[in-house]
Amino acid sequence: MAPRPAWKGYLKLSLVTCAVELTNVVTHTEKVSFRVLNRKTGNTVKRIYVDAQTGKPLGDGDEVKGYEVSDGDFVHIEEDEIEAVQIESSHTMSLDGFVDKSSIQQIYLDTPYYVAPADAVSEEAFAVIRDAMAGKKMAGLARIVLYQRERPVVIEPLGKGMVLTTLRYDNTVRQPNTVFGDIKAVKTDQEMTDLAELIIDKKKAKFDPSKFDDKYEDALLELIRAKKAGKKAPKAEAAPKPSNVVNLFDALKKSLSSDAGSKASSAKAKPAAKRAKPKAGAPKRKSA
Repeated sequence: MAPRPAWKGYLKLSLVTCAVELTNVVTHTEKVSFRVLNRKTGNTVKRIYVDAQTGKPLGDGDEVKGYEVSDGDFVHIEEDEIEAVQIESSHTMSLDGFVDKSSIQQIYLDTPYYVAPADAVSEEAFAVIRDAMAGKKMAGLARIVLYQRERPVVIEPLGKGMVLTTLRYDNTVRQPNTVFGDIKAVKTDQEMTDLAELIIDKKKAKFDPSKFDDKYEDALLELIRAKKAGKKAPKAEAAPKPSNVVNLFDALKKSLSSDAGSKASSAKAKPAAKRAKPKAGAPKRKSA
């Protein structure tokens, strides 16, 4: 079954428009999830709204959204009134500017979505916009109302489709100097930096997300299997916590030799297959 689109609307470049739909890149369907149960009966429980003053539960349709304008004074807002709020970005993403994607700092990137044409009629215009951005190696900036919030976004080509990434507003992002400002400038020893660079060189690898393992998820599944079989929860051994390095130079040298040693032992574990020696007395193959 095809994933359900998170948003449907239009992508616009000047006077060129095409219908598009957004699909979540990330899925959580395979993750372990727990339900809340009544410990005594084993039945699932449900959450209900309770009046904070009277303590009485609300009936169906009794709840309403409220915006607090002053202490204890709320303006009531109905769901259909919220849905009726429409601006251009509610249904159209206008590509208003183009940037080099690498110029956007990582701290502003939020959630990715796939962008695809919504129907066959839109495929040609979609392809023109996509290929033009790919040809110029540029990403487009736009805005979109998603989950009742307008969000700035960046859109870039990705294979036959495009990928949209929502961006964080500047006033919601802590700037690096607010966290890194107290870090003192340190003049590093070049020899130690060279050793660290050698370690990095030895650990170079190609990015392969298929090799990422969720070890915490695996541990949860092991716990579930044990409980299902009526066994005790597996006893987890606490992982050793690293301590601060006392002698940085020695630690770097040991790291380098340790890494080299592990690779050598790995190579020894898989020796090349040797050609079997002929048994004594075995007849030799005659040449043709």
